[in-house]
This record gives sequence, structure tokens and C-alpha cells, in this order.
Amino acid sequence: MAKFMRHIMPFLGLIYLIAYVDRQNVGFAKLQMAGDLHLSESAYGLGASLFFVGYFLFEVPSNLFLAKLGARLWFARIMVSWGLVTVALGFTQNPAMFYALRFLLGVCEAGFFPGVLYLLTVWMPQDHRARMVGWFMIASVVANAVGAPLCGWLLDLDGTFGLRGWQLVFLATGGPAVLMGFVTLFWLPDGPAKARFYTDEEKAWLLERITSEDSEMGKTDHPNPIAALLDRRILLIAGTYVGFPLAAYGLSYWLPTVVKGFGVSNTVNGFLNIIPWVCTALALWWVPRHSHRTGEKTWHIVGPLAVGAVFLILSVVVPGPVWKFAFLSIAAAGIFSAQPVYWTLPSTILRGASVAAGLAAINSVGNMGGFVAQNVVPIIHDATGSNFMPMLFLAACLCASGLLVFVVQRVLGAEK
Repeated sequence: MAKFMRHIMPFLGLIYLIAYVDRQNVGFAKLQMAGDLHLSESAYGLGASLFFVGYFLFEVPSNLFLAKLGARLWFARIMVSWGLVTVALGFTQNPAMFYALRFLLGVCEAGFFPGVLYLLTVWMPQDHRARMVGWFMIASVVANAVGAPLCGWLLDLDGTFGLRGWQLVFLATGGPAVLMGFVTLFWLPDGPAKARFYTDEEKAWLLERITSEDSEMGKTDHPNPIAALLDRRILLIAGTYVGFPLAAYGLSYWLPTVVKGFGVSNTVNGFLNIIPWVCTALALWWVPRHSHRTGEKTWHIVGPLAVGAVFLILSVVVPGPVWKFAFLSIAAAGIFSAQPVYWTLPSTILRGASVAAGLAAINSVGNMGGFVAQNVVPIIHDATGSNFMPMLFLAACLCASGLLVFVVQRVLGAEK
């Protein structure tokens, strides 16, 4: 496990960092791009959200290709293709082109996050996975911490090389993905059996450990992996997950705009946005470790969700920008830190290609929350003229997901 942490996790974290910066860039580009392309808030939200439609449609096929072709080749394909589309976004000429490229970006990136979750089921015994997911997701936090000031600084370079700031944002965040795609071909093994840093004895131990766990836990391996999409347990877990990304993307989509209200430059805006993600990183480190130490899962999912819901509401109720921003930071920590333990649930019931399909199905259905957030949140804001109702909507969705976690655990427990 220590060898995996040294050789594989830093690389997975790095490419996830690049992926998350790539998702974050659209929120910053909005500050200039919407005006240049004459897009309203709602129209821009629609364009940004089309990413999730492409992601939804192609995520399950992508993970099945990963299970068949191997991580090295498929991850390289994912990264090169999404990097090229991101670069193309820097040359967007009109709303139709923006909509098409955002949809295509979702198609190209589909399968990356659930692909990593599937890899962890191949490389890691069950009791190590929550902490590994936590460490992996910390890369997204670093991406927000690094990406926020980077995107803000690039916006302030408006006019450099004859390009607008938002164009520089897309060019600078798409290029590294293409580069790392080619690095992936030479660095990432397809699985433990091809890892040169393991001895033959270590390979045999890991294979035996994971195989025996799958047998002892009575995990399902459907003859046709697509059947996992109709497994009622997977459908229930997927429905539970919708509230997670809905709140997360709603928060990250609006956070730069909220901080912009402080009247600071784009660069300072970016640096202020580091604070919520530092809080989130600490929570992502602590929650799965405490869950592993105590052996408890349910409240390590529900508790952070409840914290996220409460502090989303408080962020618009309390007066003063400092308190609002502080409460948003705590809300972000709650929303994200529930996920590492949550993502261990599917691998307790499925194995093999079935778990690849199941993880992708859960993530694709859940990530439609991102589509909902980037359309419904602006619509609610425009209709009410306040920030309270959008946050109330997000908090209610988090609470619904928290309640469904109890149902999921009861169903899974009854079938063991």
C-alpha cells in the first residue's frame, strides 16, 4: 500500500488536479466571456451545463472501455481529447460554438473520475479505499486553490498576445492536459500485475487479498456489466448522489461571483478563493481517516452533508461579507468531505466490470446535479433577485441526499 501511495497516487492526483482546473475555468471565464458573446446569466449557465449532458451520455461506455483496454491507453485518450477541446474553447466565436464545445468536452472527459474509482478497486483492499479517495479528492482542492488565482491572474493579463483574458484561461488550462496524456502512456501501469515497483510476492498477495474480499463479501459480478445499470441498489445509490455535485457545482459556480462583490481585482479574487479549499482539504483528510479508525460509515456521510446544508443557509442569513465567506468555506468542507466514504459503498456489492459500470452509472446520474445547478440556480436567482432562495434549494437537496443515505445503508445491510 505504501508503494502504491508513492508511485501511483501522486500521478493520479496530478492528472485530477489538471482535470479539475479544466472544470473550474468556465466559472472564471464567465466574468469576461459572457459579455463578449452577449450571453445572459441563464444562457451562460446552459452552455456551461452542457458539459454534464455529454458526461452523462458517455460515462458508462467510457468506463467499460477502460475495463477492457486498460488504464494506460484509455486515460491517455481521455486527457488528450479533453485538452484539445479546452484549447478550442479559447477560440469560441459565438454562443452556438460555446454550446457545442462544452457538450464535446463532457463527451471527452467522461469516465475519468469513475475510472479512477474503478482503479482503486483493482489496486486497493476495501478498508483502504475511503482514505485513498480522500487523498485523491484533495487534488481537486489543490486544483481550486491553484486554479483560482491562476485563472484570476490570466484574466488580468487581458490583451496579452492580442487575446482576451478568458481566451488565455482556456489555452493555459487545456495545454497541460494534452501534455500529461502523452506522459500517461509511459507512466501509468494497467494494473498491479504490470507494476514494475511490485515484487512477484507482493503482486500475489494483493491479488489474493482482493479476490478473497470479493468472495467473502458476496459481491455481484453480472455476466453482462450493463446489467449493473438496472441493479436497484445502484439506482438507489445514484439517486442519493445527485445532491452532492448539485450543491458542489452550485457553490463553485457562484463563489467567484460572490467574492467579486468584495470589489477586488480578478487576481485577488482568485487568492481569496483558496480559503474555502484549504478548509475542504482538511476535512477530506480527517473524515475518511476517522471513519476508518471507528469503522462507522453512515454518519461520516450524513454528518458532513448536514454541516454543508446548515452553513449554506447561514451564509446568506448572516450580515457582513466576512461571515458570509467564512460560512461558505465551512459549507464547502461539508459538501466535499462526505464523498470519500460514500464512494466505498458501490464496491461493497459489485466487483469486476460490473463495479466499473456501476461506478460510472452513479457518477453520470449524480453529475446531472451539475446540469441542474448551473441552470436552476441562475433561474432561481433571476426570478427572486436574492441569494437566499438558491442556497435554500441547494441545502434542501443536500438534506434529501443525507436522508437517502439511511435508506441505502438499510437496503445494503438487509441483503448481506
